[in-house]
Amino acid sequence: MTHWFHRNPLKATAPVSFNYYGVVTGPSASKICNDLRSSRARLLELFTDLSCNPEMMKNAADTYFSLLQGFINSLDESTQESKLRYIQNFKWTDTLQGQVPSAQQDAVFELISMGFNVALWYTKYASRLAGKENITEDEAKEVYRSLKIAAGIFKHLKESHLPKLITPAEKGRDLDSRLVEAYIIQCQAEAQEVTIARAIELKHAPGLIAALAYETANFYQKADHTLSSLEPAYSAKWRKYLHLKMCFYTAYAYCYHGQTLLASDKCGEAIRSLQEAEKFYANAEALCKEYGETKGPGPTVKPSGHLFFRKLGNLVKTTLEKCQRENGFIRNPNQKKK
Repeated sequence: MTHWFHRNPLKATAPVSFNYYGVVTGPSASKICNDLRSSRARLLELFTDLSCNPEMMKNAADTYFSLLQGFINSLDESTQESKLRYIQNFKWTDTLQGQVPSAQQDAVFELISMGFNVALWYTKYASRLAGKENITEDEAKEVYRSLKIAAGIFKHLKESHLPKLITPAEKGRDLDSRLVEAYIIQCQAEAQEVTIARAIELKHAPGLIAALAYETANFYQKADHTLSSLEPAYSAKWRKYLHLKMCFYTAYAYCYHGQTLLASDKCGEAIRSLQEAEKFYANAEALCKEYGETKGPGPTVKPSGHLFFRKLGNLVKTTLEKCQRENGFIRNPNQKKK
């Protein structure tokens, strides 16, 4: 099954030379600074290289972060921080608030910001792969794995590194814990979308699919709630996406729950469940239009024209018709029972 995911833009950063004349002396120290500069530049290049794969990204990120640790942790393995932690100023833009950069003279800020971009890259890689018309089983597994890696990176940054910042994160910007939490939940929800698609392809029990869809809808609702206290001018488009996905998977849940009820000869309850599916699908359709018209970070697309969206609409319609046939009548209030 093909998928569609909303993506915010990558963060941009100012170049860093890592030249510390008079501070760093000796050939070994100079080589480390040169390696830092080149490995940082290489990692930044890969973020926009469409030929980059997860192995290339992991190797480049590991190389840079291993060198950067020397600016964060003391080399004698004590609990003290490195004397170089505050020697360099780093500037990064924001995924939501555009090109106005944040700056901190702190290597931990650099680690978090670059790690944030690495996680975003994994989500974008997953999105490109998931958007293919005929995604293979191996590709679906790669999408799932990439989203789980991204969620893990965001979670690690939030729990292990954000608390170490001397200057607290600015409210409403990327390092705000609310935004990081929203990214974590969104990755979890999108990974579960892949699980649902696989369950449908393998023709698993409708009850299982309904439960997964309901849980996924709750993920999206939770992510949306996490962003509710942010400035609407920056978060509105992202929230439209989260809300429409919540409605979409609630419709999925009602649709497959209706199939479960139908299999138990509970035709009346099945029809009511499918009617709820219709309502939520209609809500999702309206939100798709609003999403396309809302200004803000993210792609300008029409989700309602996407294959993943159209397929659910057809499924709800045909399942409801089947329920009505099984119930022995198709009528409106002005028709006599046949």
